[in-house]
Amino acid sequence: MNLIFKRSAPFLALLGLALGGCQPDLNEDPKSSAGQADFTTYVSVGNSLTQGTSDGGVYREGQLNSYPNILATQFKRVGGGEFVQPLFTEAQSNGSGYLRITGFTAAGTPTTGNVTTNLAIRAVSPRVLYTKYTDPVNNLGVDGIRMSDITSNTLTSTNAYFERITPDANLQQTYLQRVQATVTSLRPTFFTSWLGNNDVLGFATAGGASSSLTPIATFTANNNLVLDALTAGGAKGVVATIPDVTTIPFFTTVGPSFKATLTANSVPGIVAMTGAAPGGPATANRRQIATADIRDAAGNGRQLFTLTSSPFLGLLGRPTGAPWRSFVPRAALATYLQAYGVDTLQAFGATAGNPIPSAFILDDTEQAQVQAATTAFNTALVTAANARNLAVFDANVFFRSVATSGVITNTVPNTAAYVSGNLFSLDGVHPTPRGYALVANEMIKVINAKYGSSVPGVDVSSYRGVRFPQ
Repeated sequence: MNLIFKRSAPFLALLGLALGGCQPDLNEDPKSSAGQADFTTYVSVGNSLTQGTSDGGVYREGQLNSYPNILATQFKRVGGGEFVQPLFTEAQSNGSGYLRITGFTAAGTPTTGNVTTNLAIRAVSPRVLYTKYTDPVNNLGVDGIRMSDITSNTLTSTNAYFERITPDANLQQTYLQRVQATVTSLRPTFFTSWLGNNDVLGFATAGGASSSLTPIATFTANNNLVLDALTAGGAKGVVATIPDVTTIPFFTTVGPSFKATLTANSVPGIVAMTGAAPGGPATANRRQIATADIRDAAGNGRQLFTLTSSPFLGLLGRPTGAPWRSFVPRAALATYLQAYGVDTLQAFGATAGNPIPSAFILDDTEQAQVQAATTAFNTALVTAANARNLAVFDANVFFRSVATSGVITNTVPNTAAYVSGNLFSLDGVHPTPRGYALVANEMIKVINAKYGSSVPGVDVSSYRGVRFPQ
């Protein structure tokens, strides 16, 4: 996910002083300033957003356009040093694989497929493993990691991205220990920390059907451990909050069109499952949902459908006993639905005995749980940052404004719309390169405000949005 940058040797720095005297660094912009911050050695801590995940995968282009890499490039203008990422090689540039648009339906809806060439996969059984990168890195972003995971010594056995950057001789190392070791070896002078998204996101994207929300006590304690490690040497930095995940395209794309279809066909409502346990037809985890209560594009209605539900909702009300394959776009869907407890011989979503799986819907009860956890986690993040006099990037406020009003950059409108909005990639969760550039600029704003710096931002419109077929 290997371009290696060499750190400047000490004697070169001394040579520069001897020859240059008071001359400014050629990499510095005379109009820019570090202020009270020191960007000499920058380290980033976080999850998939920090790693540069996009389009449902981790690949070289996404890594190069990660917000930490964009920040590091701008930090060089004010004395920042090299920033090493665990990049995939050019030959394996597609990394884990990712989604791409393969075409469009007659109605203009994009179809997607997986990129399967030039991957960096070294094993597929008993689990997928990626090509190792065990040199020291500045970007410690790990896709899928939760705040609750950072003290686990079995993380390498459950997270292939952490295993990838962990030497074989140290596979029981925890993420916290990796952060502590990085602080000891690199002695960072500045950092960004954006952990905690997955402590909410995993529960939400599964429709409350799997995973669980991290206890606030665990979240608070682990966040303090990370920040204590990062600030042990006096480093300054930024702590980012957790966005409201219910505003991202993963939850806002399918519902409006589904509601319109049900309304056009005079379908008054559906039956859906809520919670994790399948239960029986008469159990409390079956609920009737009125068509009018599905969230539409105008924000009317409460119930949200996941992006992953899109291929299945067209099966709603299929007549009992009708040939299944005539209604299924791909033969594999029958097996997939059966794994969620769907009876492929009954009318899908129309009866309590065959409800729409909970994994496809984030209902109002589950949304309330997500909102409560997000608020509690963000309070813990801000409290910890303030106690250490660190800058705070309120990603929750920022992404809510993007969802509400969008952002215009160089006359180019950018919104939270799926595909057409420029900012979110094809997985409906992670940003495009343009989205990451926008995040980097917002972080630069809070850095400048907190530390009296004059770090220049980037031209967001020069970064691509969703890539369309040529």
